Amino acid sequence: MSITGLKRKQPKTFKVKVITMEIEMEFSCEMKWKGKDLFDQACRALGLRESWFFGLQYSIKGMNTWLKMDKKVLDQEIPKEDPIRFCFLAKFYPEKVEEELLQEITQHLFFLQVKKQILDEEIYCSPEATILLASYAVQAKYGDYDPNLHKPGFLAPEELLPKRVLRQYQMTPDMWEERITAWYAGHRGIARYEAELNYLKIAQDLEMYGVNYFPIAQKKNCTDFLLGVDAKGIHVYNINNRFSPNKSFEWSSIRNISYSEKELTIKPIDKKAEVFKFFSSQPKVNKQIMQLFIGNHDLFMRRRRVDPIEIQQMKAQAREEKARKKMEHQRLAREKQLREEAERAKEELERRLFEVEDKARQANEALRRSEAAAELLAEKAQIAEEEAKLLAQNAAEAEQERHRLEMAALKTKEEKLLMEHKMREAELIAMKLVKESDRRAKEAEHLKQDLQEARNAEEKAKQKLQDVGKLNPPSNAAKGPQPSSADSRDACPDKVSIKLDLRDIDLKRLSLEIERERLDYLDKSRKFEDRLKELKSEIHALKVEERHAGFLSHWSEVLGSLGRSSGKMCKTPLWMNSFEVDLLDSLQQPFVPCPLNVTNGSLPRTPTEKPFFETDALAASNVGTGIRKHIKVQQHKTDVIYI
Repeated sequence: MSITGLKRKQPKTFKVKVITMEIEMEFSCEMKWKGKDLFDQACRALGLRESWFFGLQYSIKGMNTWLKMDKKVLDQEIPKEDPIRFCFLAKFYPEKVEEELLQEITQHLFFLQVKKQILDEEIYCSPEATILLASYAVQAKYGDYDPNLHKPGFLAPEELLPKRVLRQYQMTPDMWEERITAWYAGHRGIARYEAELNYLKIAQDLEMYGVNYFPIAQKKNCTDFLLGVDAKGIHVYNINNRFSPNKSFEWSSIRNISYSEKELTIKPIDKKAEVFKFFSSQPKVNKQIMQLFIGNHDLFMRRRRVDPIEIQQMKAQAREEKARKKMEHQRLAREKQLREEAERAKEELERRLFEVEDKARQANEALRRSEAAAELLAEKAQIAEEEAKLLAQNAAEAEQERHRLEMAALKTKEEKLLMEHKMREAELIAMKLVKESDRRAKEAEHLKQDLQEARNAEEKAKQKLQDVGKLNPPSNAAKGPQPSSADSRDACPDKVSIKLDLRDIDLKRLSLEIERERLDYLDKSRKFEDRLKELKSEIHALKVEERHAGFLSHWSEVLGSLGRSSGKMCKTPLWMNSFEVDLLDSLQQPFVPCPLNVTNGSLPRTPTEKPFFETDALAASNVGTGIRKHIKVQQHKTDVIYI
């Protein structure tokens, strides 16, 4: 046979795409295939044996229609597409899902379809029930809740609640997730098929579960009611109420259902009951309603008959499968529990190992720190030993210094006693000088008085000489000698000259006495200056050794007592006050010896010079001259004595 003959004998095909709730399948169908052939092909591909619940649905002219099983696929009013699209959906619903759904695939397909109907609000569900159903859906998809794996936000991409419920409550997605997770955590240990079965158990109790609604009317060309068809019977609802039917006809109470074009008639078994007639919008809708009537009634009668051998085998296999899965689930649960316990034990051992390693590391660190501390302590001990030696050496030096200071203190004490003795001598000398100064001041006053008397006498003598000159005018001398008057004139000058000689002798004698007194005073001043130099040298030596202010305060007290003692005897002269100030200043400065200078007249003084002591000037005047002599005794640049 040629290749051309083979090509001619190959049947013609068309492509079909069958879409379930989670997968899509494509088939190449022969032109002669009926609807049942395509449906059986899809069931075989899915591994579905409970095929009586399902059908192939397609949409034509905005109306959903089920594919007829006894007619060819291409002979039906299907959409002209390539490939032709069909939806594999549940056409009839069981009364009790736990008893009628035997295969896991059947249960899973129902779960997916009912879940979609609830989310699309084709089946009304209360908010509380939707949260519980959502928790079972999460358990079926994710398995047991694990807080380490299922972090907050893991349900964000999932659609679990109807939009009506989300709009009804002002709650954030995080709050909804928290509510769902709280229920989800309580489903621990439930397998996927059990979670889906629990989902369907809750959903089958809802009023709109498994009901197909069609608009009908008891009169033509109007829509008054809704006709609902489900596994239990036929129900009539108001147009705005799909929960509570006005009339219900159970399958067991219906004797006959007939239709002609648009009219449908339901005849109850009870002949006295009223026959219910209604009209639908289109004849095609009437045919679809009749198919649902027949299919649901057949299933109703099938549930109440003895199961055929095939169904009994399927149920036995389902029970065995469930038992096997239950045992497998229990075994897996035990293994999971054991694995979790092993993981916890492993984590505990790892934690203990980590703790032991941490303790060992800490012990090693402590050992290193101890070794470092021991080395540091050894170094500190060595340093302490060296410091102890140094301290012992310092203690010995301190003991020597203490002994030296004690000796110096004894020496200083002796020197202090010596200085006190010398100070007492200085006080006595100062008192003597004060007395001598007072005596000299009194003598100076007497000398001033005598000098003033001499001056007065001299003035009187001069006045008398002038008076004598006036008595002998020149005209009398030109006339010739007159003995009587000449004798008298000669006699007067002789008397005057005698008086003047006597006065000159007194002045000379007085000057000699003053000069002698001055020389005596200068000699005493020189001796006192030498004594003061010695005192200053000793005081300076003591200042270098002691260097504290107590000694100066002692000198201040001594000078104060000196001033008080001299003030009691007589009025303190100016030179004594200057002596106190300069003596304190000189004690704080190094001693600079200066020769004693005695000069006549006034000598210039530097701006810093201050008089050592100062008395009233003692002046002596020569006869016929008004020259006053000053005697200056200069000790050093800060101590000057004026007489």
